[in-house]
Amino acid sequence: MVFKIEVFTSPTCPYCPTAKDIVMEAKKQLKDKIDVEEVNIMENKKRANAYGVMAVPAIVINGVVEFVGAPTLDDLLLKLK
Repeated sequence: MVFKIEVFTSPTCPYCPTAKDIVMEAKKQLKDKIDVEEVNIMENKKRANAYGVMAVPAIVINGVVEFVGAPTLDDLLLKLK
């Protein structure tokens, strides 16, 4: 199964780089099992609204908001297994 991960971010968010780094580390470990897309909420407000994203960073896995805030790598990997 391939997981589609959408990382909702904002250019002004101080925690978003950490969330992106964690997702990219998970991608490095799980390779082709993860498809990652970064979504800037300033440019994609409708998409953020469709998921009900009210704060960033937010991580959506296969269409479901799973994390608001940056998860630990262990928490993210656990969710993906």
